[in-house]
Amino acid sequence: MRRDLAFSPLVPWEVVAGMGALALVVVALAAWRGLPGWWLRALAGVALIAALAGPALRVAEEEGLSDLVVLAVDASASNRLDGRDARTAGAAAALEEALEDRADVVRVDVADDPGDGGTLLGGALSRAVAELPAGRIAGVIALTDGQVADPLAVPSVDAPFHVLLTGERDDWDRRLVVRGAPAYAILGEEVVLEVEVVDEGPVPEGVAGSAEVAMSVDGAEPVTGLVRPGEVLRLPVVLPHGGRNVIRFETPGLEGETTDRNNAAIVQMTGVRDRLRVLLVSGEPHPGTRTWRNLLKSDSQVDLVHFTILRPPGKEDGVPVDELSLIAFPTRELFLEKVEEFDLIIFDRYQRRGILPDSYLASVADYVREGGAVLVAAGPDFATASSLYYSPLGEVLPGAPTSVVLEEAFRPEVTEIGGRHPVTDGLAPVGEAAWGRWGRLVDVSPVDGQTVMAGPGERPLLQLSRVGEGRVALLASDHAWLWDRGVDGGGPQMELLRRLAHWLMKEPELEEEALTAQAEGQRMVITRRTLREEPPGDVLVTGPDGEVVAVPLEEVSPGVFQGRYDAPELGLYRLEEGGIVAVFGLGPPAPREFERTLATDAVLGAAAEASGGAVRPIEGGLPQVREVRPGRAAFGRGWIGITPREAAVTTGLTITPLGAPWLWLLVAGMLVLGAWLLEGRRT
Repeated sequence: MRRDLAFSPLVPWEVVAGMGALALVVVALAAWRGLPGWWLRALAGVALIAALAGPALRVAEEEGLSDLVVLAVDASASNRLDGRDARTAGAAAALEEALEDRADVVRVDVADDPGDGGTLLGGALSRAVAELPAGRIAGVIALTDGQVADPLAVPSVDAPFHVLLTGERDDWDRRLVVRGAPAYAILGEEVVLEVEVVDEGPVPEGVAGSAEVAMSVDGAEPVTGLVRPGEVLRLPVVLPHGGRNVIRFETPGLEGETTDRNNAAIVQMTGVRDRLRVLLVSGEPHPGTRTWRNLLKSDSQVDLVHFTILRPPGKEDGVPVDELSLIAFPTRELFLEKVEEFDLIIFDRYQRRGILPDSYLASVADYVREGGAVLVAAGPDFATASSLYYSPLGEVLPGAPTSVVLEEAFRPEVTEIGGRHPVTDGLAPVGEAAWGRWGRLVDVSPVDGQTVMAGPGERPLLQLSRVGEGRVALLASDHAWLWDRGVDGGGPQMELLRRLAHWLMKEPELEEEALTAQAEGQRMVITRRTLREEPPGDVLVTGPDGEVVAVPLEEVSPGVFQGRYDAPELGLYRLEEGGIVAVFGLGPPAPREFERTLATDAVLGAAAEASGGAVRPIEGGLPQVREVRPGRAAFGRGWIGITPREAAVTTGLTITPLGAPWLWLLVAGMLVLGAWLLEGRRT
């Protein structure tokens, strides 16, 4: 039961204060003049103020509430290493038993952040404290290894915050760190990556020597190097292909270290081309020439060399040769000496006229076999005896001319296999003529490769082929420019030619036989693209721990199959299906939980000190729990303290007025009268 004085004023408190000040002035004046009734006047002023303030006696009946202690238990991956989970469980049970008679324990289990954000113990404590009455919290205790990702989120409460560390003094660990790896690298240029091996904790003798570091790109044969812990190893790497390249670094695990999960690191770098060098060879001027130039010159990364034949050697028009060209065109240098420097060579309506000898064209064919790319945009000349097909370049072309040229309007269509090929996939429904008409088609007979677009009578229009290490495309018409002009509705000319050029230059996203993966949180979305008629089998997924799981695929579009795999952990995964192997890094191979694994007071020490709490290891035994008064030290040797709150809830309330206002006014009047009588007799 609690008693106190309450007031219910008849007028605003400002008026009461003014009346009190006036009464004080009157009493002071009477005392200064030596009037004997000054004290009666003071009592009258008090009675007057009481009449205005309305004093009452308030009696509250209260029921005591128990104190609350928040116990945060770190259940993250780093706190399960080296027996820490068992020590944590034992300490949590002991603390709950020790606090059983003193407070109610509110337990908060803190697991790994699913987004690889580390141990978010501060946020978990903030949410728990926000749901509890602040006046009942007597203390906060955290059982953790101290490796917390959000120490600034630890809530500020009017109670001590203690941190009990679960690690051991002789814990040590070795980890691998990659410093300053770029996200992009230029193909063909060497990039130097810096790797450091870091030893933490009391490292045993004989371990601090040189460490071996192995580097592999996309699962290829690793390259090794030696480095002393604490020193930086510089490893050069040249990306083998465009797009995403997965580079893995690893140092062998050692006996006795806390974990070997941080002995590896992954860098995912995207390979890009510095400049695309394209050689455009135009056999004769025609409206499509400007289309090719506009397409290639619209990309600032393309270096275009345009070789145009304005007049055949046998044509006599009286114009001197030195007036047709300002400089001698370096044909030998381009087609023999530096042909391998081009990323793509385009022959646009070119025919043999003796300008480029067969030795030059044979050099281009060898360039294709060794990894180059050639696109032939055929005109009527391709069906004649001067056709490129009858040159050494014809050995790598996917179609042979039949000497027939169809001069009739037709609408290009995507073939069935073209609906699965990434060059034409999604441009139009298979077999439907949805685009503007073209007016000419050179009839060719397929020799190799795939026909992805067709003209009238299902005649090949666009053929794609792989030759050796290179690629060749044959477009059996010179009317693609009609789409660019919007004739008869036009078509996706720019997108088609862009995809075609990128496929020829081996861009990974346009591979027709590909196995890729994308991350959706910790779920892996596996995509298999294929041109085969039969569906692919299950994808064999090898996890970081070596376990192999078969993931079934379902067709989502023609030639595209997908499967989903909920990965049990982050790390490096190997995918394999139909002889195609891919490497995919799902997050880092050493998640944030394993970047630093040694117990430490450096992260949460400031929060504990600010609250008056302490950081103590539990290796030598769990500290005792004591009750301390607010403002007193909350920790000492072998013990930690909680602050009893003595909170209570009011179950009943009684208010009794201390006299009616008229009674206080009557008393005030009698006191004033008494002062007057006393002072009157003295005079």
